[in-house]
Amino acid sequence: MAHDNDIFRWGVIGPGGIANRFAGGLAAVPGARLAVVFARDAAKGQAYAEQWRAGSEPARVTTDLADLLADASIDAVYIATPHSHHGEYIRAALLAGKAVLCEKPLVTSLEEGQELIALAREKGVFLMEALWTRFLPAYDVAGRMLREGAIGELRAMQSSFCFSSGYDPEHRNWNPALAGGSLWDIGIYNLAVTRWVLQQCNDGACPEPLSIDVATKLAPTGVDAAVVVTMHFPGDVTSQFRCGFDASSVNAFEALGSQAGLRFPMDFWGSEAVELVTRKAPAERIEAPYVINGFEGEIAEAQTCIRAGLLESPRMPHAETLGLLSWTDAIRSRFPGGVNKKA
Repeated sequence: MAHDNDIFRWGVIGPGGIANRFAGGLAAVPGARLAVVFARDAAKGQAYAEQWRAGSEPARVTTDLADLLADASIDAVYIATPHSHHGEYIRAALLAGKAVLCEKPLVTSLEEGQELIALAREKGVFLMEALWTRFLPAYDVAGRMLREGAIGELRAMQSSFCFSSGYDPEHRNWNPALAGGSLWDIGIYNLAVTRWVLQQCNDGACPEPLSIDVATKLAPTGVDAAVVVTMHFPGDVTSQFRCGFDASSVNAFEALGSQAGLRFPMDFWGSEAVELVTRKAPAERIEAPYVINGFEGEIAEAQTCIRAGLLESPRMPHAETLGLLSWTDAIRSRFPGGVNKKA
């Protein structure tokens, strides 16, 4: 643990695109500092450290994972590698006694998720999936509205997360060796917000689907270029969504109720506003902006939990990660050929 209680020192594993968002969010969290960067490419790691220097000296860069994990000053590591490598880095960090915040999906099978969570508990080390959506101000606002019955009884959910990505078999989106595919990469948000809405409307509980309908469009590499899913829940509640790398969409999420609809109107996974929609016009819109870039919420949550000696976040608990993995496995089991493991 860090020797200065006012400073929380982060190590970053994988200084790629999403890690820039993480480093940018640190500035909004009291005490948070980028301290060490592990990169396979030293030049890339150094450029990242220089870009996000917060003082006179940039973060230390190493190409030796063991070096980072042996650094006693590091309070936690943030893992932002391709999905295919999450498991190995999580395991190494837990075995070294380092608290972990890992990008979503935590891993790509329920079985591996169960193994790693069991390891975290065995070692007494904090582990959290970095699903930043759950910590956004707009979701705090929307959660209160749903719990207070603003939409009446929940009837259905509809959402999309699609963007056009040029086909490149070596890119992580399309490469099975890097755990490519739209469901793991972006459909996880449709599932996560489905679960979140159900929890707000059911006193924190998330019912399991009674049945799942799946249609899949596969890329030449065999990964899912697009997936269309309808989930059927008790009480005739449904959640329909499409995720894909083959189309453009406004990417909204709507919860349809007996009295009104609640909508995250654009890019729902990172929304800064929520709308209550009735037959009256216009919709009631509530703005809820980020402090910096939206990642500050999950960073603050992880730091608070780690400093309190917790092994999991009450707001993104292990059970939630396992629930997401269970649903993802169930959907993938309905892909052509029954794909439900790592490619």
